[in-house]
Order: sequence, then C-alpha cells, then structure tokens
Amino acid sequence: MAMTGSTKYIFVTGGVTSSLGKGIISASLAKLLQARGFTVTIQKLDPYINVDPGTLNPYEHGECFVTEDGAETDLDLGHYERFLDVPTSQANNVTTGRIYQNVINKERRGEYLGKTVQVIPHITDEIKRHIQALGRKGIYDFVITEVGGTVGDIESLPYVEAIRQLKWEKGRDCLTIHLTLLPFLQTSGELKTKPTQHSVKELLSLGVQPDVLVCRTEHPMQKGMKEKIALFCNVDATAVIESRDAETIYDVPLLMQDEGLDQVVLRKLGIEVFPEADLAPWKDFLRRYKHPGGEVHIGLVGKYVELHDAYKSIKEALEHAGAANETKVHIKWVHSEKLTAKNIAKQLGGLAGILVAPGFGHRGIEGKIEAIRYARENKVPFLGICLGMQCAVIEFGRNVLGLEGANSAEMDANTPHPVIAMMEEQKKIENKGGTMRLGAYPCLLKEGTKAFAVYGKKQITERHRHRYEFNNAYIDQYRNGGMLPVGTNPQTQLVEVVELQDHPWFVGVQYHPEYKSTVAKPHPLFIHFVKAAMAAQGAPTEVKEQAKA
Repeated sequence: MAMTGSTKYIFVTGGVTSSLGKGIISASLAKLLQARGFTVTIQKLDPYINVDPGTLNPYEHGECFVTEDGAETDLDLGHYERFLDVPTSQANNVTTGRIYQNVINKERRGEYLGKTVQVIPHITDEIKRHIQALGRKGIYDFVITEVGGTVGDIESLPYVEAIRQLKWEKGRDCLTIHLTLLPFLQTSGELKTKPTQHSVKELLSLGVQPDVLVCRTEHPMQKGMKEKIALFCNVDATAVIESRDAETIYDVPLLMQDEGLDQVVLRKLGIEVFPEADLAPWKDFLRRYKHPGGEVHIGLVGKYVELHDAYKSIKEALEHAGAANETKVHIKWVHSEKLTAKNIAKQLGGLAGILVAPGFGHRGIEGKIEAIRYARENKVPFLGICLGMQCAVIEFGRNVLGLEGANSAEMDANTPHPVIAMMEEQKKIENKGGTMRLGAYPCLLKEGTKAFAVYGKKQITERHRHRYEFNNAYIDQYRNGGMLPVGTNPQTQLVEVVELQDHPWFVGVQYHPEYKSTVAKPHPLFIHFVKAAMAAQGAPTEVKEQAKA
C-alpha cells in the first residue's frame, strides 16, 4: 500500500551520549512501516568533516560500507539494507565535509552572485536539499533521517537548525524522534530521568520540540516514569517509548512494535488508517536464528578483531547464513598479527571453517598467510574476501608454485613475484579518497565450479573496494598448479574468484559479498561456506586425521 499525498520526513536525533543505537532504532521503525506496506528509505547525516568514511581508520569509525553505486558510507547503511532488503546509494549518506565542499564549489563557480556565504541560509539550505533529495524521487512514503552525533555537539548544530526549518516548512509532514538514555544508578537502585530532561531542553533551546522520545535503558521503566518524562518534556505519555537492551539487534523491531512506536508515529503524521504489520518472514528468521538445530565454530582472521564493528557486515552475514542453515555460528576472533607458524595449530585447531577478512596495509599479513596455509593443508573450509583472496594467491605462489618471495606490490614494491599488482587504472591516481574500484561490477562464473554451484547462475554482480588485483601474467602457472580462476570480469578479465582443485571447499573472492547479505536474502556464498563448515565439523575424527597426514 503506497500512501497518497506528500512524502513524510522523520528525523532521529540522539541525546545524553553517543552509541545509543540510533541506526538500529531508525532501521527498526523503517522495518515496521515497511511491514505495513509503506515504502521507506533511511539516510544518515554525519557531522564529521571527512567527505566520506573511506579514508577513516576502522578504529575511528568501524567498517566502511560500500553501496551498489560505489559510495563509501557509514556502517549504519549496512543496518538499513540488512533490515529493509532495499539497496542504499550515495544519496543515503551525507557528511559535513560533502555539504561544505558543495557550498564552496558553488561559491567558486559564482552561483551565490556576490552574496556573503553563511551557515544560515547557505549551509542549512544545502543540508535541506540533501534531506529532501530522496523524497523528491516520488517513490518513498517515508524518508527517515538519522542525525549522527549527540545534540549539543558543535558540529551537529547546522543539522538541527535544518530540521527546525523543515519542521516549520512542512508542518504535519515532519516528525522528530529523540533517542535518549535513562541511566541506572546502582547505589540508589533506580533509573534517572534527569539526563533525558536536560537533553530535551538542549534540543528545545535549538528550536526543535521532539514528538517522540525513545528511552534506552538496561532495566524496566518504573510505574509513572513515562508520565513524568512526558510532563517535563512536552510530549504525550504514549509517545514515550521504552527501548530496553535486547538480546539481539533483530529483536528490536518486535520490541518497538510492542511499545507501539510505529502507530504513534503514523498517527502523529496524520495517518489514522493503516494495514496490520506483516512480520511473519522476520519472525521466521528470528525463530531459526534463536533456536538453531546445531552449532558450528568458524575463525575470523583479521587485524582489527578486537573491534567487531570493523567486520560488522561479515559478522551479520555469517549470522544470516547460520539462520538459513538452522545452526548457531560461533565466531572465534583471531588476531592475524599474533599468528605464527608455531602457534597456528593451537589458534585454529578445532575450527570447522576459516574466513580471512579484508583490509589494507602490511600489518598482520604474514599471519593471514599462515592461516590460509593451515586451511589449505588441513582441508579446512576456507573463504577469503578481498585481501583474504589476495593472501590466498600469495600463499599458494610461495608454498605450492615455489615462487620465492611472492607478494603483493602493496606490501613489497620490490617483490620478485608481484602475483598481486596495482590495477592499471589506479596507477595514475594520487588522491586517496573515493578513488578505488568501488561499487557493483559484473563477474562471469565458469560452470561446474563451486562458485557456480553457490550462485546457480553464470553472471553475477558484486560490490568491490580495492586498488590491487590478481596479476594475470601468472594466470597459467596458477591454473596448472591447481588454483583455478573461476570468476572473471567480462570487460577487464580481472580475476574475481579463485578456487582450489583438490580441497573440499576453498574459495577466494576479490569482491565483498558481505555487503549484499540481508535478513530476507542471506548471501549464498556465506550459506555454502557455513554448510561446508558444518559438513567438516560432522566428519569423523579419523577422516580429519587422514586429512592432516
């Protein structure tokens, strides 16, 4: 059911502290509206001055998510896609850096006709233009806009001002949800509402009255607390929503439905008649996710493993695949820098599958190569993604083909065997930001291969984020040695997928399949990898021992 009339705009701001889960609340509300038949998209406004998160260290910002159209974006866009199963684009993530860059470019072109360029109206107009760009497409009933950071931050002030102006201009077509924290004081044993009151006052001082308050809490709210917050914050008691800590992020839409968040939002936007929410597929996923028939242990080898957000999409893709196979995936986070030939068996022994993660730079690279050697020699199911695939090529070159000193030109510019080399079109590029091979590209798979069995079709498209590639000068040596290039780009002949001939399941991919895995459509590569790990785990001990021998 598409709604007649104008697009409705919903803003989600955060107060008291960062990391309260604005992205999950935004995605959950979007899911509930979608389940009622509405069309929804979500965008993220990021207050930092980087033009995009592509050049940010994962320790600073977690994973960089890549869209179909090649935008490097905030990891919250991954949540949006996983919840809604609708691709996002460059328009779904806006940073202060991009806003100012656009305004400065316009000023240099003379578009402001000699006017003094100021935060109001020029920066706020540019923000409003971006916010409404998705609504103007005419295909969305709702545009949900998540504002990064916390109300009161200097850098988010222009965004809050843009919201104030839009609320004034659009009237009932605009609504603000403020996500805040109810801290629990151990000494008095109670939740405190004062930080929420202060946060709303801060927002009010900027001219924005929140319509709905979502209160994050570790403990149930006490009787009368919603009424107290409502009284102090000028909102209806029904619009004070409790958001207690959930067992999993995938529980949040159902918890928000129980609290009536979507109904409150719809009524406040003047929509009184709406269909029942159909969450049957979501509940079916949750049932399989929470009540698995078995379990499987998979090692994720990377150099940022102490920070799980650096591999957010991979973690979620493994969990989607686990649910699809009705098995619980236990991830062992393995730090590649700490892996050596001496401790490898201790670190990886007993794992049913090994995934070597993407990344950049030489740190931890030798540990990744050791992990791949272990997976290859011990016939452990293996999936290598991007740099993980490149490390598999290096490992095979060194230890099977006898290419001494084989390496990637990224790690060693003087390697005698650059089996991974910089892509031709990358060689003239000097700027770092947004210049890699980014976004969706086609790939042709050879029939009769594991990759073809996974996808069930010849032509696929997958998202990329890299500068280096398999060096085709070595392709015959690899093919003859038993590492087969089974997927290639039809235009450039770039090797996208490699497989080992004499191994139960060993696949390396140059692209990032994790970006396309959603709750509704778990990625087939992860489903088959988990299935192969389950089969390996179920193999009798003597078979495993023979494999080692």
